Amino acid sequence: MYRPQPRFQAQAIRPASVLGQVLGISGIGFLVTAFAAYVCNQYVQLPRMGGFIAMLVGFGLLFAIRGSDRTNPALALIFFYLFAAAEGIGISPILESYLRIDGPSVVVNAATCTGLGMFALGLVAYTFSIDWRRFSGVAMGLLLGLVLIGVISAFTHFLHPGVYAWATLGVFTLITLIDFSRIRAAGMSDSPILLAVQIYLDALNIFLAFLQIFGNRSQRD
Repeated sequence: MYRPQPRFQAQAIRPASVLGQVLGISGIGFLVTAFAAYVCNQYVQLPRMGGFIAMLVGFGLLFAIRGSDRTNPALALIFFYLFAAAEGIGISPILESYLRIDGPSVVVNAATCTGLGMFALGLVAYTFSIDWRRFSGVAMGLLLGLVLIGVISAFTHFLHPGVYAWATLGVFTLITLIDFSRIRAAGMSDSPILLAVQIYLDALNIFLAFLQIFGNRSQRD
């Protein structure tokens, strides 16, 4: 007669457990990214092409993570941290240019706003009963439009970088809310590693958007 109670507790504890795993995995991933970027800026000084190649390697590692997640989670976790390192190497030329032109305060401000923003978005997703997953189609459409506009603007310069940064921030704010809703509704079959990849990418894109916004503001001042 008491069997339903453990089942109910398992359902209540599972999302919290998944959230803890996701935040732990992604948090270590950000530390790996920061360390890789620091080492590159201090000792290597990669050109932008080197950063682009590192990004391509990271893209390939995403497929490796997805391919090994079900069969070998430990290997998938190693691939994730290699991916995080590749992203750190990839963004190091971008960080170096901001550090050189705007100073370290721009990077610190962007990182601080990213951390506070992710905390606020997680709080919104877990406090209110809105299932943000219903907006997944809208978010993917906006993301596709953002990518197309970015490609066109790279050749025509028709859109100011600051405007594009604010648009990126808006789109990834919605995507982050959707991903936190996925974590909140996670079942036994959901992978914390894949969910951590999503949160990591959300935060990375938000950080780069804030970096552009604060960089533009610093140049105006």
